[in-house]
This record gives sequence, structure tokens and C-alpha cells, in this order.
Amino acid sequence: MLPVSSTMSAIVVARSSDLVTDGELIQRIALRDRSAFDDLYRRYARAVFGLALRRLGDRGRAEDAVQETFAAIWRSARTYRPDRGPGAPWLYTVARNATTDRARARIETPAEIPDEPATDGGPADRAEESWVAWRVHSALQELPPRERETIELAYWSGLSQSEVAEFLGIPLGTVKTRTRSALARLADLLDDDLGGER
Repeated sequence: MLPVSSTMSAIVVARSSDLVTDGELIQRIALRDRSAFDDLYRRYARAVFGLALRRLGDRGRAEDAVQETFAAIWRSARTYRPDRGPGAPWLYTVARNATTDRARARIETPAEIPDEPATDGGPADRAEESWVAWRVHSALQELPPRERETIELAYWSGLSQSEVAEFLGIPLGTVKTRTRSALARLADLLDDDLGGER
């Protein structure tokens, strides 16, 4: 049994590591800090495994997806930009990509790809899409951080509301409330933008 002072110092260390944000851990990983990597793994390995297992339906492939996720985080942590949002949505995007890659590995590609007409628009359509994307991104920056994180996980990382709740460790009702509030704020902000253009 550990002496009381050792136990208390272990608790203090554990609590202090919880105070470090995900983004800070990712930035430290970019500098090759192994303890930051271990902390991030402890925080998210279980949630990433749950996501992968639900999407892949196979425990072994889900475990592979978790390993690929954290290997990709180690390799690409330098690409994380804190000014674009918190670390959790970035991590979940990496996890979703690893899971998608693992799912594709099982699907065989056809010998010949059938000819299909292009469905993308011309330059004017792409310019309009870019403008709209910029306006939405700008409006997102005006949301409170908790609402913005919920929206980013749901729409950019492609998670269901249940997956967002599990990932953030909050009740499903809270996710629904934050989502409704965030979407209403976004609608108001974007309506103001459109009203100013007319």
C-alpha cells in the first residue's frame, strides 16, 4: 500500500493532467512529447474504439482503427491549428478517417470504373460555394465555445448526437440543447449577413 503522501501526489498529478486541454496535448505531441501522447491516448482511446466498433462492426478491425488513429495523430500533430478550433474535433476527424480507411480496405474496387458525367459545377458555382463556406465558418467563430464544439463534432466530424454525447461525456439532452441553440444562433448570424447584402 502506498503512503498517504504518495497517494495524494498521484491524485494531484492525475488532476493536473486533466487541466491540460486536448489542443495543448496535440501541440506537445507535435514536439514529440510522449507523456502528452500517453495522456491523449488515455483520454480518447476508449471513445475512438467505440466509434470504430459501431462503424466497422468488428472488434479486431476497430482495434486496428484505434492504432491507426493514434499513429496518424503522432505523425500529423504538426498540422493541428488551435485557431481553427479545439483539439477534440480534429482528433475525431483523424479517427473517422482511419475508420473509413479500415472500412474501405475490406471493399474491393471494381475492375473498370463506369463512365459518368461530371456532377460538379462550373467556376461560378465553386465561387458561390466558397463564399457560403467562408460565411458559415465566420459565423461559427462567433458561437460560444461549447456550442461550436458540438456543431463541429456533429457536422464536420460526422458524429451522431449520441456519439457526440459519448465523446464529450455529457448527457444526450445537453447535446440536443446545445445543437438547437447553436443552429438558431447560426441562422440569426447568417440572416444578418444576407440582410446586409440586400
